[in-house]
Amino acid sequence: MMKQPQHHGTRFAGVGLSLVLTLLLMLPSDAPARAPDPKKVVGPTECAECHKDETEAWKKTRHYKTFKELPRNKKAREIGKAMGLRRVRSEGLCLTCHFSSKEEEGGKPKPIAGITCESCHSPAKDWINRHSEYSGKKKETETPAEAKQRMLDAEAAGMIRPKMTYALTKNCYDCHIVPEEKLVNQGGHPAGSPFELVRWSQGEIRHNTWHNSGAENRPLSQERLRLFYAVGVAVELENSLRALSTATEKGRFAVTMAKRIQIARLRARRLARATKDPDLIALARAASGARLSLGEVKSLAGVADLVAKAAKAFAEKHDGSKLAAIDRFLPKSDEHKGDTRIPGS
Repeated sequence: MMKQPQHHGTRFAGVGLSLVLTLLLMLPSDAPARAPDPKKVVGPTECAECHKDETEAWKKTRHYKTFKELPRNKKAREIGKAMGLRRVRSEGLCLTCHFSSKEEEGGKPKPIAGITCESCHSPAKDWINRHSEYSGKKKETETPAEAKQRMLDAEAAGMIRPKMTYALTKNCYDCHIVPEEKLVNQGGHPAGSPFELVRWSQGEIRHNTWHNSGAENRPLSQERLRLFYAVGVAVELENSLRALSTATEKGRFAVTMAKRIQIARLRARRLARATKDPDLIALARAASGARLSLGEVKSLAGVADLVAKAAKAFAEKHDGSKLAAIDRFLPKSDEHKGDTRIPGS
């Protein structure tokens, strides 16, 4: 068994890269492919045609700035050199989480931006036209029923909408927890960010301006914050378990993942006790049985699958209105990460 960590004051620095393709294929079946398919990426300019305020909010974030800043970053170049990479912005190992790539003529993917709309909401080629057509009418004349059906069609074509809490959260944690042992132990890359979904999403990443035409950049409702927090804890646990299941040596990667699991397990138990929600109870019980040792590939992956199943069920059943017991766990507004200015201000 690995050494038990201290639960308070633990921090992990940096932002995540992702797996090389060979290791990605070794992940448990429930883990999604991490890189958006360049063949289906349309690029942020297409989204910006309608979402001008959201785009301006995005341009203030590190998700946007990484395109220019990361290749010049000394630490990033050191990691790349240790991993045998020639250029940060031309290698698949870095492209997956730090950049968005679009297929050029001839079939070669080309990085076109940092972390974009499609990094979170999925590549848009199959759904963007239906999403934005207002059912062939003007926005003002589209009926509520037509708008609802249009959004359902976009979802069916692969769009991840903000209400799809589990899927959206997975897209965050798939990069903010690094499930690649060699990148951490050999390359010196951090094993993940000190990421917590509410604290980070309600800071500089917030772009909640659509329903007020850019007049405000509102935080999520209290109900949604509760849901975000609980699902974030669950996905932190799930992804850390999956990452540890791939570890082959007791190095920095395995030790860090074990610490993340222990902290997330504790938070999951607290949520289960506070809410008495059956899915959170099932999630906490499943996680408590995880044996944090090397070589436990099937066992850890199996627990991760149970955690994912419970997290999905929880997210689908709740809108947050009956989860007031979670309020005491929520980060305070002054703990939110980054600037929350109104776009354009």
